[in-house]
Amino acid sequence: MASSLTNQLSKLEDLLKGFGYRVRYEKGNFRTGACILQTSKVVVVNKFANVEVKIQSLLDLLLTLELDVELLNEQQQDYYQQIQEKEMSN
Repeated sequence: MASSLTNQLSKLEDLLKGFGYRVRYEKGNFRTGACILQTSKVVVVNKFANVEVKIQSLLDLLLTLELDVELLNEQQQDYYQQIQEKEMSN
């Protein structure tokens, strides 16, 4: 189970990187598990959050950003589409 969650987190990080974002893990007083640093393409994730919170935080960010899917390779586009479809069914 843990490796499955770690794998999912890694896929989300790769997806954000495909969109041109850099993912950093930092300590700090976060209201959520992650945030975007102003207009820069840096996502800061609370390094003390558990894996589930990190995953949910990255998912939440992905779903709120306006992203150009043309930047992604085919595999990443499929994964991003799965995320969007899952969110629409919830």
